[in-house]
Amino acid sequence: MIYPLLRKFFFALDAETAHGIGMAGVDFVNAAGVSCLLARSVPPQPVQVMGLDFPNAVGLAAGLDKNGEHIDALAALGFGFIEVGTVTPRPQPGNPRPRLFRIPERQAIVNRMGFNNDGVERLLANVAAAKFVRWGGVLGINIGKNFDTPISEAASDYLFCLERVYAAASYVAVNISSPNTKNLRDLQQDDALDALLGGLKDAQARLADQHGKYVPLTLKIAPDLEDQQIQAIADLLRQHRMDGVIATNTTLSRAGVEGLRGAEQAGGLSGAPLLALSTAVLGKLAAALAGEVPIIGVGGVMNGADAAAKIVAGASLVQFYSGFIYRGPELVAEAAAAIAALRAP
Repeated sequence: MIYPLLRKFFFALDAETAHGIGMAGVDFVNAAGVSCLLARSVPPQPVQVMGLDFPNAVGLAAGLDKNGEHIDALAALGFGFIEVGTVTPRPQPGNPRPRLFRIPERQAIVNRMGFNNDGVERLLANVAAAKFVRWGGVLGINIGKNFDTPISEAASDYLFCLERVYAAASYVAVNISSPNTKNLRDLQQDDALDALLGGLKDAQARLADQHGKYVPLTLKIAPDLEDQQIQAIADLLRQHRMDGVIATNTTLSRAGVEGLRGAEQAGGLSGAPLLALSTAVLGKLAAALAGEVPIIGVGGVMNGADAAAKIVAGASLVQFYSGFIYRGPELVAEAAAAIAALRAP
């Protein structure tokens, strides 16, 4: 495939500039009907999770397509599902640039994007225009709070977004674990999380009646959790009958990248150095949940073996983002094949 050659060009550019050019290129290739030049086809490997039918277990994590502008082009690369966002009620610019830093020696990325997005109304317009959605593709919409909403009032932002995206989403992911919005991770604490999940589940029940459609709710958690916190989150997920959990977001740790250029930057670390930590949290969470709540495993998936390791640890589905930057679209088919081999009789 041609991506290794393209990566040399992209990596010579500022990371965020390269992202914009790369996504425009994916759109162009899709419009020309030649996405096969970037990715191998992925044979159907259906799996049912959260009551949804996925053509394969490999998804795109939130963050790559924050505004849902590239859904059809990304789906053409073989993903079994696409997650867009994080989206907030109102548009916001995010943190000042530069805010995205590669650490190629370790296949890692540090970002402090800060939920930069065009707001929920723009995302919904883009989703409505996507053929993938109209044709029944599985679309997750990841929701967050605006940076200037006090943490004590964060639930109002999540509820607003849930109301707006409910009818357009296959599932909704509630992001309370980004390290780049001040105090956001405080929502993972027992009382705050209990209140937030209770409000969201009440709204979900009302919206299901209103729309005649049940849309699963998932929670995206951090990898920087003690065992006691993991158990407490698992207990609340079960108590509130959440439909799924996404484990995990980026880490504040710099283990594995110490002393390398970019490692000193503030923000969340993703990519290969996150794999062990994220998968360990996933495994502990799976043990605590005892199969009652399905897990989407994300964090450090750079090859097929990494994807399979998430499944072995207890995930039902797998996502990646940084792996897509370093490996390109080829990783989709490779990860899907590794999972299929693991599940073969």
